[in-house]
Amino acid sequence: MQRARINLSSTDIGKINEICSAIKEIAEKTKVVMKGPIHLPTKTLKLTTRKSPCGDGKASFDNFEMRIHKRLIDLGVDERALRLVMRVPIPEGVQITINLLD
Repeated sequence: MQRARINLSSTDIGKINEICSAIKEIAEKTKVVMKGPIHLPTKTLKLTTRKSPCGDGKASFDNFEMRIHKRLIDLGVDERALRLVMRVPIPEGVQITINLLD
């Protein structure tokens, strides 16, 4: 049986959950087997910078952090379902990849 693997990643968790729920509704409408959304580990990117622009004075630092959230969805291959998934509006800042597996 063929299936489509959908990878989603974004810094905004709300946008990812919105797309996952839209894909879930499509799977229910077309009665396609769906596994997921599977939560993959969140990647945390950290950056520490010194507050003082010139380097003189007190050694105080700012810590910045960006989190990248990821989801994985396996969807049974159905031409109608895949067409509907392709039409889901993807907000800016969300990366999506669709791979067909055997």
